[in-house]
Parts: sequence; C-alpha cells; structure tokens
Amino acid sequence: MAFKTRITELLDIEHPIVQGGMQSVGVAELASAVSNAGGLGLLTALTQPSPQALREEIERCRSMTDKPFGVNLTVFPTMNSPDYAGYVKAIIDGGITIVETAGTSAVAEFWEMMKPHGIRILHKCTSVRHSVSAERKGVDAISIDGFECAGHPGEDDVPGLVLIPCAADQVKIPMIASGGFGDGRGLVAALALGAEGINMGTRFCATMEAQIHPNVKQAYVDNDERGTHLIFRNFRNTARVGKSEVSDEVVRRLDQPDAKFRDVAELVAGTAGRELLQTGDLTKGVFWASMVQGLIHDIPTVQELIDRIIGEADAILDKRLAGMHRTT
Repeated sequence: MAFKTRITELLDIEHPIVQGGMQSVGVAELASAVSNAGGLGLLTALTQPSPQALREEIERCRSMTDKPFGVNLTVFPTMNSPDYAGYVKAIIDGGITIVETAGTSAVAEFWEMMKPHGIRILHKCTSVRHSVSAERKGVDAISIDGFECAGHPGEDDVPGLVLIPCAADQVKIPMIASGGFGDGRGLVAALALGAEGINMGTRFCATMEAQIHPNVKQAYVDNDERGTHLIFRNFRNTARVGKSEVSDEVVRRLDQPDAKFRDVAELVAGTAGRELLQTGDLTKGVFWASMVQGLIHDIPTVQELIDRIIGEADAILDKRLAGMHRTT
C-alpha cells in the first residue's frame, strides 16, 4: 500500500521518504537506489570537486534510474566559498527539477537562479521562524530538522515531537520531518504530527548501497541512541556526530577553558572525515550520526529498508491503531 501525500505529489514519488543530502555520501549509487525503491534520492553537490564533476555525476545517476532524483546544495559560512553559481548552473544544465537547500540565508540568491527553470525547492530548516521565512520567500516545501538529527541541529534544542507540530501549525506548504527517523513507526508519527513525509540521512548510511566503509556502517549498528556527541556548542555552530574515541577527544578539548576551533581542527577536518568514510579507520576523524542509531540494527539494501518502513507503517495504521480506536 502506498501513502499519497502532498510531498509524493509534489516530488512525483511513490513513497513519502526522502534521502538526506549528506556530504561524501550523496552519490549516484545511493541516490539512484533510493529513487528506484520509490523514494527521492539526492546527490550532494559539494561532494563533487567541481561543477563539471557534478554534471557528470548527474548523468551517471540518470543512467542508473529513470525515477525522479534531486540535488542537495548547502551554502556554508566560509571564507573560501565554492563556486556556488557554477554548481547551480550545473544543476540547471543537468535538467534537475528538485533541489534540497540548506545553510545560510545567502542560499536565497540561488533560489532566484533556479526558480525560473521550474526547479522545486525543498529547504531544510531547524526552527519554525526560519521555515516561515523560507515559505514567504517562495520555496516549495520545508524539511524541518529536529534536535535529534545528525549534522547541525541549530541552537534552539527543540526535538521533533514538539518542533514538527509547531511548524505544521504555521507552515502552509508541504513539510517533511527530519531528524531521528528510521522505521515505519517514525513515518506514522511524522504524518500524525503534521508532516507529509520523512527525511532520513543516518539510516540510509547503514545500507548496502551507501558508498562508505563497512566499519562505519557497523559503528551505526553498534552505537545506541546515546551514541552521539554535540560539538562546537561554544562556537554556536552545534554539530551532532557519532560517538567514537576521536569525538570523545574533541569533546574533551572543547571543554577546556578558552578552547578555540584550532584546538580540534585536525580532528574534525573534512579531509579527515572523508578518509574515515573511505578507509573505515575510525581514528582518522569524526562521522555524522543522529540519535536514530538506537533504531539501527542491520545493514539492509535500500529497497529492503523502504519496503520494511512502508510495511511497518501499514501494519501500525491497519492493525495496531485501528484496534485501539473506538467509535462508541
């Protein structure tokens, strides 16, 4: 049984499940697998070293699926900015019709470049106020990211159980729930809270098609719901990463008086994280992970995972909840 929501209609997908746009993970193998299984797969633009490389990755993904897929474009606060305009042109030239955006307010400049080409914008937010602002500026859908999420959860610390319905009360465009989702129970809960689909990042990392080392996938299985650290809180750039010896050390160093970013720079560098994902050497850096690790117990194919989630959601609605509901 399929779930029909405004998100499935907007994105022209079978199931209301979107793959998170994850740095170094959002490549053609994973994105095409998610799309082929009925969800929406996403390539991550900045995983590619240049706009031309993104063009080639789009074509590679298109050779692997005839279903809709999109591209994530995250605008980071940085002194040496990537060629964002070049990546946007690659997205447009590649015929992409769905883009997930995230990051600083500067991303609005790129919405203006993409919208005339009929590209639907799915914008990721960590607060209600930013969601309302993005809706006002013309995005097509919101992905609301609760405190449980991997990556950057914002600074408000509002978990999804509260954040999702708060956003649903104010946002009129379609909304996807993100942060801590990994099974059919989460999908049903998200729909009940006012979302029209879910976004999964960490859960898709622990699948056969994710192009990361088996040691990292096993770390997601081995960690539980407590297996994350919040780092960079002192810099108001909070990030949630998987618990490991390296992230333990990052926390220890940042707990020191007058700690500076340079004190942990070599441990959290993007190059170190990429080496970790490729080699499986967990001493090389940190890896992104959400609290959903507590729900990850295996490493299935993407198809098996999505089929399982939809099957679980059907059973919850048709049996468990139906059995609890009384009309008199």
